[in-house]
Amino acid sequence: EEAIFLRKKITLLRAFSLLIGSMVGSGIFISPKGVLKNSGSVGFSLVVWFSCGLLSMFGALCYAELGTRITKSGGHYIYILETLGPLPSFLFLWAEFFAIRPANSAVVSLAFGRYMLEPFFAPCAAPVPAVKLVSLLGYYMVLTLNSWSVTWSARLQTALSVVKLLALALIIVPGMMLLAQGHTENFQDAFDRQSLVLDKLPLAFYAGMFAYSGWFQTSFVREELVKPERNIPLAVIVSVITVIVGYMLTVSYYTVLGTQDVLASPAVAVSFVQRAFKSLISVVPVLVALSCFGTMNGGIFTFSRTLFVASREGQWPPLFSMIHIRRHTPLPAVMLMFPLVTAMVCIGDIYHLLNFFSFSRWLFIGLATLGLIVHRCRHPELRSPFKVPLFVPVSFTIICLFTVAMSFYSDPVNISIGCTMVLSGFPVYYLIIHRQIFLPFFYTLSDYLTHKLQLLLEVVQQEIKTY
Repeated sequence: EEAIFLRKKITLLRAFSLLIGSMVGSGIFISPKGVLKNSGSVGFSLVVWFSCGLLSMFGALCYAELGTRITKSGGHYIYILETLGPLPSFLFLWAEFFAIRPANSAVVSLAFGRYMLEPFFAPCAAPVPAVKLVSLLGYYMVLTLNSWSVTWSARLQTALSVVKLLALALIIVPGMMLLAQGHTENFQDAFDRQSLVLDKLPLAFYAGMFAYSGWFQTSFVREELVKPERNIPLAVIVSVITVIVGYMLTVSYYTVLGTQDVLASPAVAVSFVQRAFKSLISVVPVLVALSCFGTMNGGIFTFSRTLFVASREGQWPPLFSMIHIRRHTPLPAVMLMFPLVTAMVCIGDIYHLLNFFSFSRWLFIGLATLGLIVHRCRHPELRSPFKVPLFVPVSFTIICLFTVAMSFYSDPVNISIGCTMVLSGFPVYYLIIHRQIFLPFFYTLSDYLTHKLQLLLEVVQQEIKTY
């Protein structure tokens, strides 16, 4: 009886929670190992952490301006489409669906499973099959919730954001206390140049930027934000500063864990608590697991909007631009990631997956901020309510693309796989989107399946334009 469309249910607090909940997730509890391994020493790893935070702030400010200039949801996809054209936007969509997003979701899911089971098996490592089973169960719970209600997904994100900050505090405060007591032995020779390998630095940045990744999440749900012109910049700036401060204070890890301890640990936060405060051994891993749970929730919530918008723009099957008639959720778009994430969790390893998807992600983020520069040149008459100095998008774009190019020397196998995945979208684009070479049988089958699935899922096209 009422119009079917995505409601504006994301307030400033929920936008802030979405950003905090997406950034403070598995990254800070996984990435210290990757950053340290590829930077070579404690001192250089801290430099990488701060540099990644500064770079994230630059990117977040660029996306805040794009979010006030372009009024559609969809994040990277819609920004690249509106500024650079349909081919690069489709290549992003192709890589995002088949590589970036499922690999990212699998990394976070595996971290959730590992930390959830770690207290039950300590001091031994949790069995890999058990970790993968719990990882999948957690992912399916979040998938079900996002299919059921936008409001409850947002409320869960707000609650888990508090849990995430509590988990950080339980590591930072005891660590700072130990540091104040003089436990600085692991900071001796912090900047050991002999252990620094320059061609591995891009991988250190990938691990660090993975921990900060999530600062772009409000751009995916722009049409569902209340007062987006004000709330996007405000939520972005406050959340990124909060996370930079929190992450720099997690230097607390090194008060009790040496370089070799961090590199040998499958779950750094658990190892820290085992050494420092055994009374918290059963609490912190659960908080970290809940933190990862919130990151999974934010990822599903936002990426489903990318598929929704791409379908609405004609670059994805029409079924995925449909909304459930009672729940007002983009149900088909939410459910689409289910098989790929399941496969990657079953066969994947966290650190190989991390390098695999980071190449594609930062390539397209760099293209999106390049698109901001192009958009400014094409539309000088457009007065954006939020505008950053030109050197911010220019420097961010150069750093992103330079890091992507350098990564071919650091990890040629995984990066080549990611590059091949992106390039495989070329023939698909020209055959299906550009030339529209279809067989009549394919048309008939597609229409038939869309109609049947529409009846089964109880979904219809959006009835009100929200941008």
